[in-house]
Amino acid sequence: CVYFFSLLPGSRAPPVGVELRAGLYYNTYYTGGAIAMPPPLSDNQIEYEDGTPATVSQMAKDVVQFMAWAAEPGHDERKLMGLKLVSGSFVGAMTMGVWYRSINIAKKTRRIDFTNPMVRPQ
Repeated sequence: CVYFFSLLPGSRAPPVGVELRAGLYYNTYYTGGAIAMPPPLSDNQIEYEDGTPATVSQMAKDVVQFMAWAAEPGHDERKLMGLKLVSGSFVGAMTMGVWYRSINIAKKTRRIDFTNPMVRPQ
């Protein structure tokens, strides 16, 4: 995700002394610097409903977030299942703790005195 976020707004004018073939563009984050993809984003391409400025960086972030969401369609269901599992385990552990204390409270609190046994007179 970080690579795509860097690649989308990374298009620049080539540095002095770098010659690019026709149809190639310079991108600082692409290996070698020359890429055949023209700059895909430019400022104010879209208008956000909430008034967020449509900068290249903001749009690149939105594209990367959408790609991450589309790549894992079951992410939300797995997260909800994990929350249910952790909550159920917590309730089960608390129930077992209360049950254990209620069953074993008599064993844990009884007092056993070891005294000399009574000797029977003969």
